Amino acid sequence: MKASFKLSLVAILFSAAAVASAAAHVSAAQTESPGYPPYVTDKKLHATSDLRGKKAPKMHVAKWLTGHAPRTKGKVVLMDFWATWCPDCHRLIPELNKFKQKFGDDLVIIGITDEQESVVKKFLETHPIESNIALAPDKKMYNYVGVKGIPQVLVISADGIVRFQGYADSKEDPLTEDKLAQIINTSKAHH
Repeated sequence: MKASFKLSLVAILFSAAAVASAAAHVSAAQTESPGYPPYVTDKKLHATSDLRGKKAPKMHVAKWLTGHAPRTKGKVVLMDFWATWCPDCHRLIPELNKFKQKFGDDLVIIGITDEQESVVKKFLETHPIESNIALAPDKKMYNYVGVKGIPQVLVISADGIVRFQGYADSKEDPLTEDKLAQIINTSKAHH
């Protein structure tokens, strides 16, 4: 009887600690970032680094196919790690183009690929992409983010903090137009 009581008490204490820990994590994210969407903590990131709520990585790319690095200061930035051979990346292109059309200069979209320039240029001839395309064959950006699956998307608010990370069309936490609008509007209000 005493052993089962102790076991039950231990189970209750562990359960209470787990609930308190989860509540503290969600509420901390919400209080640290008022106005921004809360982080969905139970989704698969397909990356070894969880950068949500942290400073965004600095850009390390070999070449911009758009000619020069885009101006990102004071802007919301959507980084999309992608490849020409990736069917999920192909499906995301029209959505990213719609985001760019909707939000205009309030949103800078950067597509980062580790592929050869000639391969990417050939792909762009038949797939119009309304974003800045960067080549990163050394994979420094991929390694920093810990990309394990593509398309991997980061959305960075104007203050340089990662507000979204993962697959844009994830069932647990999709990147929607409303979520992007919330990040953009909150960034404008705080910046």
